[in-house]
Amino acid sequence: MTYETPVAVAPPERRAAAPVRREGGVLSQRRGTVATVIMAVLALLWLFPLVWALINSFREYEYTQVNGYLSFGGWTTSNYRQAWSQGDFGLHMKNSFLITVPAVLLTLWLSSMVAFVLARFSYRFNLALLGVFLAANLLPPQALLIPVFRMFREVPLPYFMSDSGSMLNSFWALILVNTAFQMGFCTFVLSNYMKTLPHEIYESAELDGASVWRQYWQLTMPLVRPALAALATLQVTWVYNEFFWATVLIQQGDKLPVTSALNNLRGQFFTDTNLVAAGSIIVALPVLVVFFALQKQFVSGLTLGSTKG
Repeated sequence: MTYETPVAVAPPERRAAAPVRREGGVLSQRRGTVATVIMAVLALLWLFPLVWALINSFREYEYTQVNGYLSFGGWTTSNYRQAWSQGDFGLHMKNSFLITVPAVLLTLWLSSMVAFVLARFSYRFNLALLGVFLAANLLPPQALLIPVFRMFREVPLPYFMSDSGSMLNSFWALILVNTAFQMGFCTFVLSNYMKTLPHEIYESAELDGASVWRQYWQLTMPLVRPALAALATLQVTWVYNEFFWATVLIQQGDKLPVTSALNNLRGQFFTDTNLVAAGSIIVALPVLVVFFALQKQFVSGLTLGSTKG
């Protein structure tokens, strides 16, 4: 016969209570409430100027001059019609489209190829190459104004590509300068994203005889679509809203992008702020459409890899 050694059991009152983790995070209920209130207040402070600009865009300038901008009344939709015609937004929207779409596609394509080389192959100047692409993001654009302007003035182009016969006053100038300045950030993000991909899939692809180009185009690019969607959203916003290089490299008014067209709404002796508010809302609409269209991919691209399991 075998005997089992009795195990001492602590009385119920002396047992240590197991730690209980609250569902939904580690913050207590009181701290969670305080954090929610603070974030709500900050969100309202950030949204207030935007919402107030939207409200004033539907108000008459004469009414707000008499009753103040904190009053209500004087509603009208003529500001949008006047802003569209006076600012010639149809032409400038087309110019922004011709600049933004090629610049974003070219930036993502070139940066994805460089990021693939940096992430897939190891060689002596790997980090140095990444540093070269990031260097463009470390210098302010104002420091490069004169060199870039002189360089683009001396670069010849056929007249069917540029009316001036050079890079100045052409869409190619803005496409190339935006591509050059945005490639560093996109290369950095994509290279870090590609480094998280399992190396086993590339080993299997090599055993199957896949070339480097097929590994890049048919294997890597489909796997980095969330990161590409997130970067595409950011790049559309940045390139579309770019103002500095457009005013430097474009001197012809009919080739300016839509952000520069807001200057057409300024009067000689005074500025109708309600009219400018309506023009600003018109300018912001395409970016909002792109963001909400790619919102799901944008969020997944930013959060993928932040959790495991």
